[in-house]
Amino acid sequence: MANITASMVKELRERTGLGMMDCKKALVAAEGNIEKAIEDLRKNSALKAEKKSSRIAAEGIVLTKIAEDGNYGVVIEVNSETDFAARDENFLGFAQDALELAFCNSDADVGSLLAKGLEAERQALVQKIGENINLRRVDRLKFENADEGIVESYVHSNNKIAVLLTLRGGDEAIARDIAMHVAAINPMVIRAEDVPEDILMRESEIYSAQARESGKPEEIVEKMIGGRLRKFITEVTLLEQPFVKDPDAKIGDLLREAGADIVNFVRYEVGEGIDKEELDFAKEVAAQANT
Repeated sequence: MANITASMVKELRERTGLGMMDCKKALVAAEGNIEKAIEDLRKNSALKAEKKSSRIAAEGIVLTKIAEDGNYGVVIEVNSETDFAARDENFLGFAQDALELAFCNSDADVGSLLAKGLEAERQALVQKIGENINLRRVDRLKFENADEGIVESYVHSNNKIAVLLTLRGGDEAIARDIAMHVAAINPMVIRAEDVPEDILMRESEIYSAQARESGKPEEIVEKMIGGRLRKFITEVTLLEQPFVKDPDAKIGDLLREAGADIVNFVRYEVGEGIDKEELDFAKEVAAQANT
């Protein structure tokens, strides 16, 4: 059996970033050959990453980047299994690499970005921190020319909510205020006519059932349904919402005063739409022990 020294373990740790015990086991298996240990670890890393890829990753962060001339921006979501891992410097470094790659490759989707080198980095990170890591989604907004409008972003302080927004007219200050409002209030659409018809029908059916339970005359019921539907549309429409920093002013009024018009927005919230598996503590411990 080869003599595995502390300096050999230290060298392997520095070259792979893995834990001491993993490095020592790899050196023992490779009979002290560091290069073979690295090769074996790389193979093992891929296997472990594949195994962990089935685990739900619903924590993480969102990041944005805006071009210097303000006509182009990108937003991404990178997921981990736990919030603790999402604060790890290695995870944050991977997320920043993903953001820069997405920014520089304006037509690349998630699969294309992973194929450009991120997948190898992702697998190495999975091996290092022991959790499933995903680049979940990427979106971009842009104007062809800088004088067409403004692309602005807002990222909440916890890096869990991000908004990318395009505005014609106005300035960076009003664009950032509107982006912050979108982050806080989460409107469904910009204008009332943008509310999808199927959602209007669903809400109308709900309000109809509720109103008819009141036993009031049909003409009153119809007015109740119409009133509730109008209220719903107002609540989910950005231009009709009271500004989060000044509830006496509507977003539409602010934009008119600034001579601005909102073109589009994208809002990301970490983990939205992901079905999270509920485990009790005992099962969670058992699951971790078997990974």
